[in-house]
Amino acid sequence: MKKVRLLVSGRVQGVGFRYSIARLASQIGDINGRVWNNKDGTVEILAQSTNHRKLDDFIIAVRKTPFRFAKVTYVDVTTDNSEEFQDFQILRS
Repeated sequence: MKKVRLLVSGRVQGVGFRYSIARLASQIGDINGRVWNNKDGTVEILAQSTNHRKLDDFIIAVRKTPFRFAKVTYVDVTTDNSEEFQDFQILRS
């Protein structure tokens, strides 16, 4: 199981970005985790998968995919040791 934490900066709050991330995880498949807004205007994502290629594809898409109203300017990716998730959920801020 590969697990990562993504901290996303830019215009990523109030523009449906978290929902786009959940949809992206579903489209790629085999991506579980959580996404939420931080008070500082960033969005945080915990993502995990047993398929390392799919998780890498997810990270690339978060960095490069044009989202409708969002504008990603920076993504910090670190490894994570959080609990294992069975689904992908949007958490309330």
